[in-house]
This record gives sequence, structure tokens and C-alpha cells, in this order.
Amino acid sequence: MLSRELSSSFAEATLRFFAPSRNFAVQNSVTQSLAKGDAKFHRVFADKKTRCFMTENEISNIIIGCAIEVHKQLGPGLLESAYENCLAYELRQRGLQVSQQVAMPIVYKEVKLDHGYRMDLLVAGSVVVEIKAIEFISDVHEAQLLTYLKLGDYRLGLILNFNTQILKSGIKRLVNRL
Repeated sequence: MLSRELSSSFAEATLRFFAPSRNFAVQNSVTQSLAKGDAKFHRVFADKKTRCFMTENEISNIIIGCAIEVHKQLGPGLLESAYENCLAYELRQRGLQVSQQVAMPIVYKEVKLDHGYRMDLLVAGSVVVEIKAIEFISDVHEAQLLTYLKLGDYRLGLILNFNTQILKSGIKRLVNRL
């Protein structure tokens, strides 16, 4: 009983903090789910500009939409860094927080090893995006993204290969611990 009261008060406090949101239906469903202890809404992120609640899946949908827009404008054949900067710009225009070239240290027992591993993009502090401009996505690229997800304790990652005629065929979605 006490935990239900605590989660209910947490939900109410969260709703008060993000009160100016335009999407009240989402707020109410998130509040009700938090009050019930629904597991699928334990990781909810708020967009700073619009103050709307978003799950990792909703964030990934925005990322893919922005990537398609970048691909339509630029087409295949450029360097990864060009696509990375353009995608980061598009995501920021949509109000999402984007970090580029995020360092990924390795922790082995008590030792922290900085080996130069870097995620291309970290969107809203929750979705890892690896950008490629290669012929095809191989198992090595998937292993790289899974490693980033495990090291950073993230749940969702996307590999976006811009070296395709249609971007849809260059998208790979990977999850960790779901």
C-alpha cells in the first residue's frame, strides 16, 4: 500500500513539473501507469522544449524520421561525419538533446580504461545511434552497437547506414536487456 502511495505521489509531482505540456492524454496515461507501477513506463523522458513525455520507442521514431529527411536531402556517398552533423542538427531542431562523439570508457574490475571508443550520437540520454556510410551492415557493426549498449547500460540503439539508395534498407534496431 505504501509503495502505491509513493508511486502515485511521484506521478503527481512529475505531472505538476511538466504541467505546460500540450499532450494531456500522454501525461494522463503515463501518470496512471506510474501509479499502477507499470513496467513499460519506468523509463520516460521529457523533451525540454515541448515538455512532452516520450518513451525510447517514440524517440527512435523521431530519429528515423530525421535520418530519412537527411538522406532525402544529401543522398548516399558522403562521409559519416557529414551525416552525423546533419542528423544532430535535425534532431536538435525537433527539440531533442543530442550528444555527439560520446566517450565510452571500459571499466574492468576497479580500473577505468579510456580506449577511445566513441558513440556517434546519444539522443535524449537514452538512444544510441551509430552512423555508417558503408556497403552493408555486418555482424561486427551490430557487435559494436551492442557493446556500447552494454557498457553504457542503454536499452535501445540504431545503426543507420546512409550508403543505400533507400534509407529504410539501411536501418538496424538493436535492444539490450528487453
